[in-house]
Amino acid sequence: MAIIGNNIEKAVQLLREGELVAIPTETVYGLAANALNEKAVLKVFATKERPAFDPLIIHVHDLDEVQKYAEAIPEKLMVLAKKFWPGPLTLLLPKKNTIPDIVTSGLPQVAVRIPDHPITQALLKEINLPLAAPSANPFGYISPTDPTHVDQQLGDKIRYILDGGPCKVGLESTIAGMEGDEVIIHRLGGISIENIEREIGKVKLNINLSGNPKTPGQLKSHYAPRKPLYVGNVGDLSKIHANKKTSLILFGNTDIEINSVKTYQLSASSNTYEAALHLFKILHDADADSSEVVLAPVLPETGLGPAINDRLKRASVQ
Repeated sequence: MAIIGNNIEKAVQLLREGELVAIPTETVYGLAANALNEKAVLKVFATKERPAFDPLIIHVHDLDEVQKYAEAIPEKLMVLAKKFWPGPLTLLLPKKNTIPDIVTSGLPQVAVRIPDHPITQALLKEINLPLAAPSANPFGYISPTDPTHVDQQLGDKIRYILDGGPCKVGLESTIAGMEGDEVIIHRLGGISIENIEREIGKVKLNINLSGNPKTPGQLKSHYAPRKPLYVGNVGDLSKIHANKKTSLILFGNTDIEINSVKTYQLSASSNTYEAALHLFKILHDADADSSEVVLAPVLPETGLGPAINDRLKRASVQ
């Protein structure tokens, strides 16, 4: 298994040598490589078994660094950058030639963000390189929000996990770009649409569930446990799967009485931000218990509810 530690200098050395290091962010743990080293980036795709047509996000420590690797940031996106960076926001920007095409899967735009985690901020300042860092998990599986998740899934394939404790947001970043004068949201994530529209007005959603993604996080099947996950009215689902051992995921207080192997609560107070924090850990735990199937609810379409529903939909049996 991988070494789990908090030695930033060791992480910097490995990354400079072209090795991969799992790093903490406020969203999920990332599998990081020097984004300017094509061979290192290839290791990311190989280690995750991620298709090469699925582009990566690069991480830098401040806005000046963003401008080294991307062309001019449009005014509306700059408003979002100044409001939400460091934080769970990724901007899709025209890339400079300094970023290898393998990072963007040959597309002309690069996805960039500034993570809000003190350890990774210190790492990025020390190494002074952009890090390509998709989630540190096998492709398509549940995103890791704790170093133990990374070790269980990829510990035999990487040498070092930089320990930053549990992630404080627990849901991937929101991805925003531009088409003409219009801001487009390509992936729902850790910043709600309401908060974005409060800063720049109405935005358009283009949550493209496809096999040919134009940005990270657009594949139809993703974030999935190894056992079947069904999403809907959990009372109705429990009747359909009455002959199977089930795990039950709940949101808010409920009077539903269902026999289950285990019941998990996203948020007893019906808080979508708390639910986002717990989502991937609960999916990991449910995947490891003795149930045969997992049943989950549809959350309200407010706050981070749409982003959580998006993850559940992609993780579920279609």
